[in-house]
Formats: sequence, C-alpha cells, structure tokens
Amino acid sequence: MSETTSVWQRSNRDKFTILWGRYSTVAILVLMIAVFSLVEPIFMSGRNMLQIVDQGSVTILLACGEFFAILLAGIDLSVGSVMALSGVITAQLIGTGLPWPMAMLMGVLSGGLAGFLNGLLISATKLPPFIITLGTMAILRGTTWVLSNARAVPVSNAMYSRVISGRLFTVVPTSLILILILAGFLIFFTTRTKAGRNLYAMGGNPQAAWYAGINITRHTLLAFTISGICAALAGAVNIARLGSAEPNAGTGYETYAIAAVIIGGTSFFGGEGVIWKVLVGGLIIATINNGLNMVGVSAYYQQIAMGALIILAVTLDRFFGPRSGR
Repeated sequence: MSETTSVWQRSNRDKFTILWGRYSTVAILVLMIAVFSLVEPIFMSGRNMLQIVDQGSVTILLACGEFFAILLAGIDLSVGSVMALSGVITAQLIGTGLPWPMAMLMGVLSGGLAGFLNGLLISATKLPPFIITLGTMAILRGTTWVLSNARAVPVSNAMYSRVISGRLFTVVPTSLILILILAGFLIFFTTRTKAGRNLYAMGGNPQAAWYAGINITRHTLLAFTISGICAALAGAVNIARLGSAEPNAGTGYETYAIAAVIIGGTSFFGGEGVIWKVLVGGLIIATINNGLNMVGVSAYYQQIAMGALIILAVTLDRFFGPRSGR
C-alpha cells in the first residue's frame, strides 16, 4: 500500500513539474495583470500595457544577457555597471560630433569588451563568476565615474533620443522593436546553432561537456560577451529615454535582471531555460513595478516584493524544476 501511494505521489509530482515548466511564467504574468486590473481598472488600458513594455525594456535587455551567465550556472553582477559605462561612452562620443549610429555601435562594443573581460578573468582564474563580476562591477562603476567626472553627460543629438526612445507610428515603442529583434536573434542562436546548444551542455554538466570536446574557455567568453552587449543595449535605451548618461545609472539593476531570468523559468543551477520566457519574466517585473506605482505602494515595498519573488522562484525551481529529482 505504501509503495502504491509513493508511486501515486511521484506521478503527481512529475505532472506538476511538467506543468510548472511549461506554464508557470505565463501564469504568473496573467495573475499579476488580473490582480492589478481588479484593483485599478485603468491598468488594463492599451496605453498602460505599452507603457509597461517601454518601462520594462531596460530590465528585459539586461535579463537577455544575464540569461547566458545563469545558463552556465554562473551569474553576472556587473550588468548594471556595464550599462552605465556604455551609456556614458555613447553620450560622450555623440558629444564629439560622431554620427549617433556609430556612437551607439561603439558603446555596444564597449559593453561587449567588458563582458569579454569578465569571461577572460573567469576562465583564467577559475574563480566563481560571482566573485569576478562582483569585482568588475566595482571597477566598471569606478571607471564610469572617472570618465564622466561624476557628472551626467547630456545626449547632444536630439535625433538619437527621438529614434531610440520614440514610438513607431506614434504607438509602438522603438524599444519593443529592438527587444523583438534581439530576442529573435538570441532564440535562433540558442536553438539553431552548435555554439548555443553547447552552452546548454556546459550549464547542465561542465565536466561532461569538456569530455565531449566543447571548448569551455571559448564558450565562457561567448556567454559573458553576449551579456555585456545586451547590457550596453540597455544603456543605449536608457540614455535615450533620460536625455543624458547618468554615472550611477543601473545601480541595483542586476537584481531586476536576475529576477527576470529566474522568474522566467531559467534554472539557477544551469542548463535549463529559454529566451522567450526571460522576456515574460521581464514583463512580470515591469508589471509589478507599474502596478504597485499605480496603486500608490512605496518603492521600498517593491524591493521587498522583488526579493521575495527571487527566493520563491529559486525555491520552486529547486523542488519542482526539471532536475529536482536528481
């Protein structure tokens, strides 16, 4: 009798694991929207929905990069600092008279270089990514303060702000288009390329991946370079929205990026996750912030809610994730 009960319980657990893996992220988003709509009916307006996407664009872009660090069972704590540094570099280059597309490209490349250095240090020292990126977070933030002389750098080209933070046909945020293009590229990369599949293999079992002939160093560099590029894109959107590059921009945003990735169903233990759910995770963060602001909840409580969500998401992944039974 006890054996039959055990099998039944295990079967139910397996069913819940499957359902959790497939629908948890979307279910959380729908639940959040439903709750805030009941409290404040205007929350469901089309204008506010687009506003949520626009407000969440920076978090979503950061999360797209953070995804690759967490996919390797690591973490990138430097994304907020990379975002600030690349934003300052972009604004300063625009100020020199350089055409804004070229200045933006150089800013994005600077973010890629910062991510590459993270990967290089992790590979060379064999230290955990947490330690390396904790250090580079401080180094890059200090570099940002030095380059900007601890002052905001204005974006002197009005066209840059109109294009990057504007709306297509006065309706669709440009940031949404940028996110969709980036997401499409990353989905293709992770599902259709050998390098993308190798990253999953590394996150699932680094030793087995090494025995299979996967170049661990090369793929670590790739993952953190992508993280840096995505953070730089977030910086480009942020300075366009604000009209200036603030040296303290992105402070604490690594928390939002990590929360979006974990809430989006990516396993904190590596090897599991998909990009489109990371986008939904970012929307959940933006929905919570927008909804709590709309109902007049203090930003302090928003921080509490975000921390609780991270703990809850990782706990559920630990007990009900794809590898919970191992």
